[in-house]
Amino acid sequence: MSLSEISNVLWRERRLLDLLVFKLEEEQLVLASGRTRWLSRAAREVETIREEIKRIELERAMAVQGSAAELGMPDSPSLRELAAIAPAPWEGIFAEHRWALLSLTREIDTITKANRAMRRRGPQAARSALDTGDVMPDRLPALRLVGGAF
Repeated sequence: MSLSEISNVLWRERRLLDLLVFKLEEEQLVLASGRTRWLSRAAREVETIREEIKRIELERAMAVQGSAAELGMPDSPSLRELAAIAPAPWEGIFAEHRWALLSLTREIDTITKANRAMRRRGPQAARSALDTGDVMPDRLPALRLVGGAF
């Protein structure tokens, strides 16, 4: 597989992660509203996107593995390793993809943790957290990957 095709897979993965951020924020608003009628639908949409992300992560792993031999790399290089060895301009493109994926993953982790906490505390606490801005802190927690290595 060509480096261009790997980049295309990474773009699709980034779009899915961005959509997941949106759906998690949507779920957060449903939680905060206390209207549980829509909560199961929001949760299903989040799960559907997570399944699609798993599929695209597998596609990315296969694409990278297919190009690894051409670049003289191990079978499953990380995106960091791929960026380090790829010729210009690909090293910069892959480094940018890696940064974007890490940023989105951190954001997803933060929102997911906030949503879990809101579920445990109930709708009144959820509304309070949204009002005070405690839901999305300025600093992101340590990275917990959704899946795959960056």
